[in-house]
Amino acid sequence: MTKTILSVDDSASIRQMVKLTLNGAGYDVVEAGDGSEALKKAEGGMSAHMVVTDLNMPIMDGLALIKELRKLPAYRGIPIVLLTTESDDEKKKEAKLAGATGWITKPFKQDQLLAVVKKVIG
Repeated sequence: MTKTILSVDDSASIRQMVKLTLNGAGYDVVEAGDGSEALKKAEGGMSAHMVVTDLNMPIMDGLALIKELRKLPAYRGIPIVLLTTESDDEKKKEAKLAGATGWITKPFKQDQLLAVVKKVIG
């Protein structure tokens, strides 16, 4: 069974890079342009094996998205990895407390993203 990853980023070029990288490794990717759009998809029954989200986005940022996703039974245990330009330790702690599984700093290397995905969902 193909695993599905929800990619959330306000940058279309980043979403495209994530999608190309993950599709090339055999994963399905569903895209959302911000946290609000991603949350609507999740609440609408879209199931994902993993979420890769940006931190800084308009409407709903990555931290708010993580907090909301963790309230949904289907998303309580799935890995959520932040893919962001932020590298501040306080932000990382805040993300961990919100329920983030991991953190990748942009710009990312394709093999780095794939290594994280394989580690957390196989």
